[in-house]
This record gives sequence, structure tokens and C-alpha cells, in this order.
Amino acid sequence: MVEEVRAEAVTNEQLVEEAWEVVNESFLPDAASRPWSPEMWMQRKQDVLQGTIKSRARAHDIIRKMLASLGDPYTRFLSPSEFSKMSKYDMTGIGLNLREIPDENGSFKLMVLGLLLDGPAYSAGVRQGDELLSVNGIDVKGKSAFDASSMLQGPKETFVTIKVKHGDCGPVESMKVQRQLVTRTPVFYRLEKRENNDSSVGYIHITEFNAVAKKDLVSALKRLQKSGASYFVLDLRDNLGGLVQAGIETAKLFLNKGDTVIYTAGRDRLVQKAIVAESGPMIATPLMLLVNNRTASASEIVASALHDNCKAVLVGERTFGKGLIQSVFELHDGSGIVVTVGKYVTPNHKDINGNGIEPDYNRLPDFNEAKDFLSRCGIKELS
Repeated sequence: MVEEVRAEAVTNEQLVEEAWEVVNESFLPDAASRPWSPEMWMQRKQDVLQGTIKSRARAHDIIRKMLASLGDPYTRFLSPSEFSKMSKYDMTGIGLNLREIPDENGSFKLMVLGLLLDGPAYSAGVRQGDELLSVNGIDVKGKSAFDASSMLQGPKETFVTIKVKHGDCGPVESMKVQRQLVTRTPVFYRLEKRENNDSSVGYIHITEFNAVAKKDLVSALKRLQKSGASYFVLDLRDNLGGLVQAGIETAKLFLNKGDTVIYTAGRDRLVQKAIVAESGPMIATPLMLLVNNRTASASEIVASALHDNCKAVLVGERTFGKGLIQSVFELHDGSGIVVTVGKYVTPNHKDINGNGIEPDYNRLPDFNEAKDFLSRCGIKELS
């Protein structure tokens, strides 16, 4: 009933204008395959709002065509049912989706955006609009939704204790929730002995960047080091990306404190920032990083961060070149739009989108070639 009242409270013309305004304020012109300017977009608004829009379906169709006129395949309309499915996507293992909401202290809190009906969290008493306060006794205030979701992850049928505050002024409740869903590991690894040499190579293949990628990579690195790996090969071929934040956190494992992981650029100042490593590397051993034309998005962030900071030699093919940032905006009738709001720029200030990353070698170099290349970067640990 609440959703129906909210949907009827906005007129068809207001809905179209709301979608137009989101693009006007946030859209990245670089993403358009056709000329775009604020003046041209204003003319577009005047054209589509000339007459009365008689139905909600017609309003949705106008928004679709308006967004399609931008020539950006990633900027698109979501029907109410499509938006609902997207907002309820679960990566926590207990059937809920979290969103970061600014609070009055300049920090942010984690709110439950969506729930799987009859999922573990719902069955335990969690409801949409609740605030997540802690996971297994650890306060999550100020943590990202990604970090909190990773804390909630765990083996199937194990338990996690969460504390939630119901609504704005409701009671605080602690509950034990049994995990039913589990994200499969994307990390596969093995130890390889080098021919005619006593040293060993740790080979790690990451198929995607999901909520457990960083945790499982840390485990793989520790086990390979313990087994005697003296340097590593990180295989990102055919890794189309996944969670960008998981890629960023993965790159930080290999970077020095203060090294730039990636720059983000956009019209909104909130999009414009440099993401840097907050601590030292887990391992100082240089990497050989394998890429191909299906290495994309989060994988390209990892590849460029390690390459530009002289932590890795890139081997293979030019990467895909997907370096755009999308945000999802909910409209007042429960529909939504996905809008390209920014782009990723490498530490060496190269635009990833449409360009990809050129490898250092197209074929697997021999050991001495890789050693010479890294030494030109001032790295001499490879032996």
C-alpha cells in the first residue's frame, strides 16, 4: 500500500523530469557516443515534455528513449520489478542487501535496503529499513557495505550473530542467523617448481572479484609462501571484473603504503578522488600478471595498479577497456536508472575506458627478461 501511494504521488511528467535531472547533474559526457552538452540536454527535456504524458507506461518508454539518445550502453532504465530485483541482490550469505546512508555526524550507517523473503535474515526478524550495528560483536559503524557484507559471509549452515536497530526509533535486537547461501571461491592456486632451479612459483588464478576474493587470495598467498614460493604469477585472463571494491582491496595487498590504486574522475566532486593503499604490502615479491582481451573492469584496476607502481610485469594481450563507473538511482515510482557518472584513470593518468591496458610482453618472457624489466623499475628482489 505504501508503494502504491508513493507511485501515485508523482505525475508522469514529474517522473520523466526526475530522470532527466539525474542525467543532467551526474552523467559523464565522455561515456556518450554522440555529442552531449547541457544545452542539448535541456532541449531534449523541452522536446519530451511538450505534451501531456497520459500513462505511466508511456512515461517509462520516454525515459528509455531519452537515455538511449545518449549513446551510452551502460546508462539505462530499470522498471520497478527490475529495480526491486537489483536492490535485493544478496552478497551477504544471509539474504540481505546493505546500503551506506550518511548520518548526522558526517559518517554513515549501514541500512538494510532489501531482503530475500523467507531468507535467513528475514526469518530471524530483520526487516527493510533496519540499521545493522554489529557483526559477531564487531561494531560496523563507518564500515563500507562491502566490508560488512564480507564479515557476514561464511560457510553454509554456520551461524553469524548480528545486532540491528529496528526502524528509526525502534528497539535494538541481537540475533543469531544461520547462513544458507555461500559465494563460491574465485581463487585457484598451485605451486610450480622451476626447471633447473630450486625455486618455486606460486600460480594464482582469480576468475572474478566477488565478496570472498580478497579473503581467499590472502589464504592462497599464505599457503604458497609457506610451501616455498619465491615469486608469483597472478592470472586475470578472462576475468571480466565483478565487485570493483574487491578488486581495489586485492590490489592493495601488493602495494606500498601511499601508493595510488586508481583515480576516479567525473562531474560530481564526490566522484573525483584518488584511492590509495593505507598500509604496506602483504608480500614484496614482484609478480608476473597474465591478461587478455577479456580482462575487464575490476581486473583492469588491479592490473594497472600493480603495473604502474612497478609491482608487476603484464603479459598477454591488451585488456578489454571497461573503465566507467555507474550509479543506480531510484525514481519516485519505484523504477530506477543506471547512469554512468565517472571513469577510472590509472596511477600513470591513462584513461582505461575504450583503451585498455597494453601488456609489457605479448608472450611469456623468460626469467631473465622479467628480471631485467623489473630492475628498470628499480626492483631487484627477483632472484
